[in-house]
Amino acid sequence: MAEGLVNHFLGDRWQAVSAGSQPSGYVHPLSIRVMAELGIDISANRSKSVIEFRNEALDLVITVCDSAAENCPLWLGKEKVVHIGFIDPAEAQGSLEEKLIVFRQVRDQIQQTVLNYLNQQLPATANNASL
Repeated sequence: MAEGLVNHFLGDRWQAVSAGSQPSGYVHPLSIRVMAELGIDISANRSKSVIEFRNEALDLVITVCDSAAENCPLWLGKEKVVHIGFIDPAEAQGSLEEKLIVFRQVRDQIQQTVLNYLNQQLPATANNASL
């Protein structure tokens, strides 16, 4: 969701890519659904590994997993690394509506927190962020 939000709202300043240490192999259907509610189509996105970006020149790495010490990968590049943690909505329990509530809450928290952080960074035309 972070990749979609950043590229949709800040795509003129930032290009975001999302990757994980243990990619699921798919984009969660409820992520696709709650992003579509904002008019953002992430259905063509894919689950990626951080290994794909190990040799990329990134300006910033933002870790977003709430359990950073246990699950977020250690980034060994020279990029600035910032942690802005969120719960994993895929772990939500309950009915479909209860799960959707959690996905929406996380989406909205990412939109507010990560976009606000990136807006406070120095203006640039070709920044790359990994989320």
